[in-house]
Amino acid sequence: MAHSESSWIDALSSDDRREQYGRIVRERNEKVHAFLEFDPGRHVSGARSDSAPDAASLRGMPFAVKDNIAVEGFRLSCGSRILEGFTSPYTATAVQHLIDAGAIVVGKTNLDEFGMGSSTENSCYGPTSNPWDATKVAGGSSGGSAAAVAAGMVPFALGSDTGGSVRQPAAFCGVYGLKPTYGSVSRYGLVAYASSLEVIGVASRTVGIAEAVFHAMRGSDMMDQTSMDASAEAVDQAAHEVRTIGVLSGELGLVPAVERAYRLSIERLKKFGYQIREITLPTLEYVVPVYYTIAAAEASANLARFNGIRYGVRPDYAENPDELVRIARDSGFGSEVKLRVLLGTYVLRSGFQDQFYVRAQKIRTAVRNDFARVFNEVDLVLMPVFPTLAFASGGKADALDPFQQKVADRFTSAANLAGLPALSIPVSIEEGLPAGVQLLARSFAEQQLFAVARRMEEEFPAQNPPDFPSKWS
Repeated sequence: MAHSESSWIDALSSDDRREQYGRIVRERNEKVHAFLEFDPGRHVSGARSDSAPDAASLRGMPFAVKDNIAVEGFRLSCGSRILEGFTSPYTATAVQHLIDAGAIVVGKTNLDEFGMGSSTENSCYGPTSNPWDATKVAGGSSGGSAAAVAAGMVPFALGSDTGGSVRQPAAFCGVYGLKPTYGSVSRYGLVAYASSLEVIGVASRTVGIAEAVFHAMRGSDMMDQTSMDASAEAVDQAAHEVRTIGVLSGELGLVPAVERAYRLSIERLKKFGYQIREITLPTLEYVVPVYYTIAAAEASANLARFNGIRYGVRPDYAENPDELVRIARDSGFGSEVKLRVLLGTYVLRSGFQDQFYVRAQKIRTAVRNDFARVFNEVDLVLMPVFPTLAFASGGKADALDPFQQKVADRFTSAANLAGLPALSIPVSIEEGLPAGVQLLARSFAEQQLFAVARRMEEEFPAQNPPDFPSKWS
């Protein structure tokens, strides 16, 4: 069975095919640990609307969902011990739209705990490996979703992108990764980490699948007051043909392999006829501290609900409610989550808010204004995704420590601070690993991203990892 859209639809078309599909996915999952839960038969009967948006292209297609997005009857662990054994009682709006379009949920994918990480090594269920090289990370926090697509287990998977959590693993695994405009896709059913930054995105095998999934998911939702439909002005702007693409000037701090991929992308865009213009984003150097200040502050508020009382893991014995909460959180949260919650609580303390949190919000406004100025000069912006290729998993000499991983988020976090859409695109294989770049657009101009990405896909379509061929049998 080849990786065409029709073959994906055939994967679940009969009991025999479903059995074959399930067997091969389980075999591949043993190598990469992308799925935390896999059940291709559970939601077959959920597809019900042939008239839904993009039903023709998505109907019958299997997909996976990051395990911080609710799907009724499936687990919802967020990669954390504190939610071990918890089953979702409802389905996220974005997932429901895809089910209504005929797509079929087949399982939940691994992630850094509560979406906090860049490597999918912070999951209490163990790390996800990169399908291209098992000694490398899959990226994070949506590493399970990206790895599942790259390893040929699903044609697309949903993830969440708070500071690059869809785009970075997509680049590491050699697939497409879309972060939509903030508010264009409902967040209802996404377990909140940093509410003003995060969006539900998609990792996909092709540009066409990413586009179809986005069109099916998007739209306002009465269950999410931050969701909205694009204005007529935004729709009109997005319909304009892309002519000029901005590229960052100066030294970007990229390793040679990523630098080559970035320069190769610029040359391809020139060949396609786009005008390339150098731009500057002075606020880019402040993106990482601003992002982590705001994200940690929001995490400290959002994760307060996990106390071992109403749901989730609780201790067998405690002297009083305060001790119960303390023991539940101490044993339930991992070290990275504790670090960010403590940092967030600190910056929100009385006497510190103006010094840290309020200042960060002011710089965030400056970042938005920086992009608004740039988009008066160019249609899209081309940026690296991450300064390195997929790095070694923890404990190895060439692994990145947690601080280095955070500093490297400067290119991806900018889009989240500004609320802009961004698409990670595979562009080459460097030193045996995929290399990608990202395109950023004005709010609600996803269509411009897809248009340029399709041109780049013609030149370099997503490749198969050597150990995961495109044929099922």
